[in-house]
Amino acid sequence: MSSKRYCMVAAILFGVSMGNAFAQQTAGQKDAPGKINLDVVVTASKGGPVGGLSEKDFTVLDNKKTRSIASFAAVEGKEAAVQVVIVIDSVNTPYTYLAYQRDQILKYMRSNGGKLPYVTSFAVLTDTSFEMYEEGAGKDGNALADKLQHTEIGLRIDNRSQGFWGAADRMTLSLNALRSLTVVEAKKPGRKLVLWVSPGWPLLSGPEVELEGNEADEVYHNAIVFSREMRKAGVTLYSINSWGATENLSREDYYEAFLNGLKGPGDAEWGNLALQVLAAQSGGLVLSSNDAVQMLQQCVADANQYYQITLDPAPDEKPNQYHQIQVKVGQGGLVARTRMGYYAQP
Repeated sequence: MSSKRYCMVAAILFGVSMGNAFAQQTAGQKDAPGKINLDVVVTASKGGPVGGLSEKDFTVLDNKKTRSIASFAAVEGKEAAVQVVIVIDSVNTPYTYLAYQRDQILKYMRSNGGKLPYVTSFAVLTDTSFEMYEEGAGKDGNALADKLQHTEIGLRIDNRSQGFWGAADRMTLSLNALRSLTVVEAKKPGRKLVLWVSPGWPLLSGPEVELEGNEADEVYHNAIVFSREMRKAGVTLYSINSWGATENLSREDYYEAFLNGLKGPGDAEWGNLALQVLAAQSGGLVLSSNDAVQMLQQCVADANQYYQITLDPAPDEKPNQYHQIQVKVGQGGLVARTRMGYYAQP
């Protein structure tokens, strides 16, 4: 595929710099002054999140160097300000599967007698709009399910799914929706779990794809902005692929090639903005199965027990330097999951 064609795609996707607009809209949403805040979930090989740990059980590495912890808190979700947003994605989900997907989400909402563990709302992405249904958000899953059942989701217009240009169009709609959601959530206090039920938008990357100049700069800039602004907004993103077993496995795992943080525009590809990549980098999960109810429950359980760790940012000689974060737990058999890194703001 020619680089000229990709230059045209860049114009479609980012005719106005998404990153600049995003940064302006979320101005004033910051970490504690001069701090990097991490929500850390600890799990064993089996079972849900593990509680009962203390600061001395954790070691934080920043670019493989041990960092001191500025503050630490163990959190039980029922005591914290946690909100859940379920995104129903009709743009990237095959229309033949939408009805089943909605039924699975309704089943989740009505489980446990309709008593949801956290304040929950939903949003719907269609070809023509991205609507966040926040009125009536709460823990009454039955009421929320009734509202969803009477919400028009719509079907993907056929030409949106055709060929390369349809793929580029779907990527544009999806990223703009995620941007809008993050702007809204940045105005609210507390932690937000965004459960995006979708196979994900197209990666638009491969061995024959080459980005040049402005295209690579734009992808690089927006990867930084999404990372930074989701962190500041307290958003953890989850990729829930309920299309499951029918998905081509090589495509399903391809996102892993783009997980590393970007050191510069020369490393940038469209795949760095994939749903699965942004989810994993935010500290969320990338799940795939036919049981959407179980996957939704697994993601929400992340809020039951977690740890808030605050770091003093490392000094940097230049802005946007990527810092890889690793959190290790001293107790054997336990694994910590949090944001994979951050881009410095000296």
